[in-house]
Amino acid sequence: MPAVLSALLAMAAGCHRGEPGVGPDERHTANAERGDPSPLLGAGELGADWHADDARTGLASWPWEQDSCPNYKSSDYPAKSHRRAAVERYYRLSDGSSSAHHVVETYEPGWAERNVDDVRRVLLRCATYPVLGSQVSFDVVDPQYLEGSGMLVRGRIAHADTPNTVTYFVMVKRGETVSTVRLPDPGSQAVVDSIAARAVARLG
Repeated sequence: MPAVLSALLAMAAGCHRGEPGVGPDERHTANAERGDPSPLLGAGELGADWHADDARTGLASWPWEQDSCPNYKSSDYPAKSHRRAAVERYYRLSDGSSSAHHVVETYEPGWAERNVDDVRRVLLRCATYPVLGSQVSFDVVDPQYLEGSGMLVRGRIAHADTPNTVTYFVMVKRGETVSTVRLPDPGSQAVVDSIAARAVARLG
C-alpha cells in the first residue's frame, strides 16, 4: 500500500510503502548513502503525547507514492530515482490512536527542485480518487508555505458513515534536501506551523 495512502488510512492517513522494490526508476538509489538522521524531528517536537521509533537510515520510500490512484504511474516521476540518501522516523501517540512520519531526502544536484515539480504533478493527477469504499483527496493549502520554501498539503479520506480523516503534509526544500512531515490534523493551524518551523530548523 502506498505510503501516503497507508498514512491516511493508518490515521487513517496516506503516503508510504514498507519496503519498496528497486525498479528501473530506482537505479540511481540502489547504492544510496545511509544518510544523517539528525534532521529528523524528535517526538517532543510533535507534542508531549508523542513517542518516536528509532530513525531508519535505509533508503525510505518516496513519500508521495500513490499506487492506488488510477492516474498514477511511478515512472512518470523521475526525481525519486536521483536521491542520494533518505532517512525516516515514525511516531505514535501514547494512546495509539494516530501516527506521524518524517522523511528527509538528499538529491543529486538539481533534482530537489525537480522533485517539487513531481510532487505538484502527483497532487494534480491524484487530487481525488476512490479507495476501499472511501474517497481520498488532496488540497494544496499553501503552495508558497514558509515564505516560499515549502508546501502545505491537506489530505482527506471521506468515509460513508464515519468522520473524515484529515492529515497534513509539510514539505520543505533547502538546497538539495527535502523534508516531508506527515501528521494527523491537530485541530490548529498554529500547531502545524510550529511543527513546520521546527522541521525547517532541523535542516540547519
